[in-house]
Amino acid sequence: MSKAPLFESRNPATGALLESYVGHTPAEVGRRLEAAGRAAHTWRGTDIALRAGLLRSAAELLRQRADSLAELMAREMGKPVGQGRGEAEKCAWVCEYYAEQGEQFLQGRDIDTDKGDSFVHYAPLGVVLAIMPWNFPLWQVFRFAAPNLLAGNVGLLKHASNVSGCALAIESLLTEAGFAPGCFQTLLVEGETAGKLIGDDTIAAVTLTGSTAAGRKVAEQAGRALKPCVLELGGSDPYVILEDADLDLAVETCVASRLQNTGQSCIAAKRFIVSRALRERFEDAMVEAMRNKAHGDPLDDPDLGPMARPDLRDELHRQVEDSVEAGARCLLGCQMGEGDGHYYPASVLTDVAPGMPAYGEELFGPVAAIIPADDEAHAIQIANDTSFGLGAAVFTQDLERGRRIAAQELRAGNCVVNTMVQSDPRLPFGGIKDSGMGRELSIEGIRAFCNVKTVLVGKS
Repeated sequence: MSKAPLFESRNPATGALLESYVGHTPAEVGRRLEAAGRAAHTWRGTDIALRAGLLRSAAELLRQRADSLAELMAREMGKPVGQGRGEAEKCAWVCEYYAEQGEQFLQGRDIDTDKGDSFVHYAPLGVVLAIMPWNFPLWQVFRFAAPNLLAGNVGLLKHASNVSGCALAIESLLTEAGFAPGCFQTLLVEGETAGKLIGDDTIAAVTLTGSTAAGRKVAEQAGRALKPCVLELGGSDPYVILEDADLDLAVETCVASRLQNTGQSCIAAKRFIVSRALRERFEDAMVEAMRNKAHGDPLDDPDLGPMARPDLRDELHRQVEDSVEAGARCLLGCQMGEGDGHYYPASVLTDVAPGMPAYGEELFGPVAAIIPADDEAHAIQIANDTSFGLGAAVFTQDLERGRRIAAQELRAGNCVVNTMVQSDPRLPFGGIKDSGMGRELSIEGIRAFCNVKTVLVGKS
């Protein structure tokens, strides 16, 4: 028998070992695949009202356990507990949203033809393999699980190894909510094993949230197996601050977006493209606001916790140092923390220009990159000068101007005016270019892994 892998969860605030998890052997993976296949056969035929009721039960459990789940996230990946409680609440919201709206989203539609009775029917595909990241260890999972379970699909979760405790807690919660055996299972396996599973006949589709490199691999494997996939990948979101922006609102929003989850978010603001008319005032205000954000143990609910892993902090610091060496100026921070824990200070770079890591790469941590722009056209050109296309924002007091720029000029999947990019169960979410393909949430999310089936009943 092949040896089971071993996974560790370590507290990023101290580096101490929290728990070791014995992974699943190939034999156990096989048993779970078989269970998922059996569940898919029966679950697709259950009444949709029953599925909705179980999602409501899951929402209730999420709210009851918000404190303990927040503590688990804080210990495993460093999320401040206040943000963790908010994440659990958001997961409850997405469960309730699909319990309320899912049946309507899956309603077939009649089509008038001269061939007889013609209509479209939305049918579940079966077993969906989800490969999920550590940074939002509950939300990333529930935003895939809620619509798919309501649609009649079942889920197999390969979570990031450093949040194995969260992965098992999700499986336990959904089982306690009443979902039938095999409807949702966690696989404690390595990434290579998960990749091979894509080709297994039991798997009908795959969804991944992660890096662009991981997305390319999954897309290749899914394409080879001719299976649909949804990929939500990295981002280097531009926030454009025009000369007529409300400066206080812009700074407050930009700082909040840049520092959410200690900057470890695909849709966090990362590049701040500022009109030269506002540049000096914006820089002074951002530095002051960032300086006042408190670091600390995530269990104490600070503004910023530690970064999730030491290699992530080391990579971020390399990007900062290489950018400074290439001509960027550090206005705040930019120094590795000392002592225990994987802390990195809130930092601000300016004079960021093409060719620097801070301009072209994703900075996955609490570092803001300020880029000056001559005018609106120049700002938009800089905003779109990226391989990514997940989120983007524009700040202006002329709302029609903002609407035009967001809708017609910025090239990203999620564009906002005078606010921050956030996922919302009611709105489609996803990116273009190196930020991925497909959409989650809203009506698009529940139909992503459905067979859009044409039915034609000929005249007798």
